[in-house]
Amino acid sequence: MGRLNGTEITVLGAGVAGLALAVALARRGASVTVLEQAEAIREVGAGLQITPNGVAVLRALGLGEALAAVAPQAQAVELRDGYGGGTVLRMDLARLRPGLSWHLTHRADLIELLAAAARAAGVQIRLLQKIEKVDLSGDQPSLMTAQGVELRPALLIGADGLHSRLRAALTGVVAPFFTRQVAWRAVIPETTDTAPVAEVHMGAGRHLVSYPLRGGRLRNIVAVEERNRWVDEGWNLRDDPLALRLAFEEFGPRVRGWLDRVEDLWLWGLFRHPVAESWGRVLPAGFAAILGDAAHPTLPFLAQGANMALEDAWVLADLLDRHGPGETALAAYTAARAPRCAKIVAAANSNARAYHLRGVVREVAHLGLRIGGRVAPGAGLARYDWVHGFDATA
Repeated sequence: MGRLNGTEITVLGAGVAGLALAVALARRGASVTVLEQAEAIREVGAGLQITPNGVAVLRALGLGEALAAVAPQAQAVELRDGYGGGTVLRMDLARLRPGLSWHLTHRADLIELLAAAARAAGVQIRLLQKIEKVDLSGDQPSLMTAQGVELRPALLIGADGLHSRLRAALTGVVAPFFTRQVAWRAVIPETTDTAPVAEVHMGAGRHLVSYPLRGGRLRNIVAVEERNRWVDEGWNLRDDPLALRLAFEEFGPRVRGWLDRVEDLWLWGLFRHPVAESWGRVLPAGFAAILGDAAHPTLPFLAQGANMALEDAWVLADLLDRHGPGETALAAYTAARAPRCAKIVAAANSNARAYHLRGVVREVAHLGLRIGGRVAPGAGLARYDWVHGFDATA
């Protein structure tokens, strides 16, 4: 056992980051309590791509087989012309990277998998624990709940997402930048047999990503459009499916056929947030740190939000176990995670522009991708080997 054996640790948030961290800490002997504001551990239906760097962490947590059981392995990623539907570039994952695996999963299935593992490891998950304020001005962290109860955990880890109370206590509140892009997300029943392929349909000022879930019974859709009208950040805004159909009415019949079946639709504004300047603080009698979206919110154009959270969870748990909750662990954690996450966030930002090209620039870029795919079929995938080939557990 390392330095965490019997140590009491409180984690804010029962999402991917919080639950993965709870499992990693509990497996190292810590006594972990997760505080979750919702009344139940559940996720609004949406898809996730678990790329090899995230898979490495789940396997190290002993959850590789459980992941494979609920999430089929993706065969390929295809970039397609949104209007004609033709393939611009196909990246054959199984052939080009036979030693690595990508999985297409329903977010709720991953959360359920992690929650079951957390409970099996002895983690206590307390629901209906909405935290209104975190105070780091004393000897140890202080939490104020919505019910007016003060909690004072010595070790506090914030996996409390985009609007993290702990991040605000560490760094202050920084106003995000609206990207002038909005995203819709929906899950529809899949009516035909379909291969586990992630498709990106690209158009002028918009694109749509889709892939099958749950063995092909469902299809995940995320559609992005550039617009000047402000849309609130967060995943809880409903929209009329007709608005989505109109935004993509010039796309090909494959996309329009999917959108005709959308009934339940969510809309959210896409904002750029800076990677946190401070990832934690050592107090006279306590310790606080953040991970996942609390530390580095990212746009969804590289499919790395959940995967970065999984990496963070493993690294933070490992360093706390090796060094104890102090300056050494915090410095090592920040050095290990902040530069990599900032680079991934920047790469996701640039992908948005590449998907939305217009006019002659679009035609030239697509021609280049087609030629490149024939001459060097692995080049498109190799561009992100630094992301996918990374193993935080090594």
